[in-house]
Amino acid sequence: MFDPTAFDNMKVVLEGALYDKDLDKQIVITDRNDIVNLAKLSRSFDVMFRLTDAEESHARIVLDARLRNLASELLPGHFSSGEEGCTVKLEFTFIHKNDPDYYSTMAELFKRIWGKDRKISQTVTSSPFEKNDTISNTITVQFDRIITEDQMDDLVDMIDYMMVTLREARELIIR
Repeated sequence: MFDPTAFDNMKVVLEGALYDKDLDKQIVITDRNDIVNLAKLSRSFDVMFRLTDAEESHARIVLDARLRNLASELLPGHFSSGEEGCTVKLEFTFIHKNDPDYYSTMAELFKRIWGKDRKISQTVTSSPFEKNDTISNTITVQFDRIITEDQMDDLVDMIDYMMVTLREARELIIR
């Protein structure tokens, strides 16, 4: 038997919290990936979900652990401490009109919910061959620090904030 890493522990807790919300019919999980990259000795875990009553938008939470994170945890003293854990990235995708007002309104909403210190970016995708005025807007929230097992409760609470973000963004789009 092996001692699970911080990444493994956080992944299991996050996955359990997400599937509990899916079983309670608060969200619908639409995709899940658990990837081990043997070339780079890294791990990645992500789950995509949507609100039960909204098929047009979804959210994804991504946990990432690199070799330095694993080495820092398994070989203390040989590598810099403070790297034990993983990084977290959130992605939200919405379909809405191609209107510049939406971009600034979404930016304000995300800063209000996630804080001004977060790195928040928007990537817009459209098809030049389609004659409609809608686009796909993916908004990414990044935390510029390592998340450790000490923040496990915060990681679980993040799911509720993601659900709030999906609801409030949906209200902005519907208006």
